[in-house]
Amino acid sequence: MRVWLYPLLVVIAASSYGLVSTIIKLAMLGGFSASEAITSQFFIGFCLAALIFILTNRKKLSLKGFGILILAGILTAMTNIVYGRSLIYLPASLAVVLLFQFTWIGMFISCIAKRQLPSRIEFISLIVLFAGTIPAAGLMDVDLSQIPIQGWLWGLAAALCFSLFLFVNGKPTASMNLSNRLLLVSFFAFMTTAVFQSPEIIWNGTLFGEGLWIYGLALGLFGMIIPVYLFTIAVPKVGLGLSSILGAFELPIAVMVSVILLHETVTVLQIIGIVIIIIGITLPTMQNQNPLSVKNKGVKIKV
Repeated sequence: MRVWLYPLLVVIAASSYGLVSTIIKLAMLGGFSASEAITSQFFIGFCLAALIFILTNRKKLSLKGFGILILAGILTAMTNIVYGRSLIYLPASLAVVLLFQFTWIGMFISCIAKRQLPSRIEFISLIVLFAGTIPAAGLMDVDLSQIPIQGWLWGLAAALCFSLFLFVNGKPTASMNLSNRLLLVSFFAFMTTAVFQSPEIIWNGTLFGEGLWIYGLALGLFGMIIPVYLFTIAVPKVGLGLSSILGAFELPIAVMVSVILLHETVTVLQIIGIVIIIIGITLPTMQNQNPLSVKNKGVKIKV
């Protein structure tokens, strides 16, 4: 059972991220902007991380591995900021597809870091994921001819930021427990967001006076605390390549939650795409009934 625990944690973390887009849409329906919602996400996420640190940590705040955590915080914030920019130029369905390029980008980063080619089952899984992503996102009938180049670049930049976040956040930091890491990552994520988004919500009454904190609390939990905490535990055990594949579970969750909470329609093609994605995700985890075994089955690259 234990060999399934870490892949399951990656799936739960990715599923948590899948709730974020719907919560932001609900905040916008409530009269707030996406920028305000994202700022509330990282501010309340930092407050929650500070509370966890105070309640669970009995040692002084360790600063070992400080540089890694600064970078992890910046990257998790930039993923949200850049993805928001892509939505200015792209339909939501195409923006999701571009964000999901983190599957092969993460695999590529993993190959470079380990000097090892992906295993055959991982490569097949990526192909299956690509086959399912476009119909699952409802992109079959979208006209791409009028999409500006800025949209494509912002969308791919979001995918790159998320891939790098997974890579950096999976790096171990000596003598630093999870509450330390969570506090520092969330702090630098909030500081980065405050520079580019809407920090004025904290003091102008929007956050607490107008009820934005309700959405911020949900976003802080599902878009910051839960995924960062679980990715920190699981990615070093599972590996970046397999984590990128398992992370694709975010899309089916995002579609299902939008149907339930926003009453959006889902087509038969989208359902077929979701099923294909789930198949692609499960392929590596079924090899030898050991989901961690795929980490070491690639072909080594001699340098």
